Amino acid sequence: MKLLPLLILASCTSLAADDASWLRDRGTLIFHDTFEREEDGNLAKAIGNGWNSATADRVPHIKMADLDEGILKIASASKEAGHAAHIHHEAGFTDGGAVVRFRFPGLNPAETLQLGYVDRETKGVHAGHLCYGILSQSSITLVDHKTGIMNLENRKRRDEAQARKEKVPPDLEALLKTKSVTVPFKADTRWHELVLVTEGDELRLSIDGRLLAKHRSDGFAHPTKRWFSFLVNNTVWIDDVKIWKVK
Repeated sequence: MKLLPLLILASCTSLAADDASWLRDRGTLIFHDTFEREEDGNLAKAIGNGWNSATADRVPHIKMADLDEGILKIASASKEAGHAAHIHHEAGFTDGGAVVRFRFPGLNPAETLQLGYVDRETKGVHAGHLCYGILSQSSITLVDHKTGIMNLENRKRRDEAQARKEKVPPDLEALLKTKSVTVPFKADTRWHELVLVTEGDELRLSIDGRLLAKHRSDGFAHPTKRWFSFLVNNTVWIDDVKIWKVK
């Protein structure tokens, strides 16, 4: 399967400037990892170079991150850990982004990759989840969690409605619909360069220099993206990660 050569989207009326170039021209490289080393065991800091896994210590007997010839091969023990593999690194910017070389290896039929930004110091937001780009085999979603479903008040209202086996309140449902955008996408098993940037209240995701999705929402403008993180439900390979700060 091939990536769509060009998606004409309601939120993307024309091909945007290359965000990887925008980061290089306007930003400062604050982190780079090519994974040219061996991991040290299976625990939270086993990947090395400042990476941490929020889920590894739940299943210390299972290897979820294997460094193999310069490739970070993530194989989540989601069932055993009770959570998708969550791997993160310090970032620290308002505007900026990450450039990631990735591949779906085709080892599982429903491989996905969720990547984005977290600030555990933010009050009123579950686990500090701010915003993410989510790649499935057939779609890309950009989502503002900070002012969406990870907002504790919004989450409480949803959970209370579900506990009563009622529908989500109409005003909350309408709000949540404004917090994400989903566009078509065709995944394959080749290597690709993904760029996920925040600029003001806009989140943009590009693959191989082409803008595939963008969305505006208040949570994207959060002043401190403290962590860059991966959430992986089964298998993904990562070959190179760069984090850039524009401001």
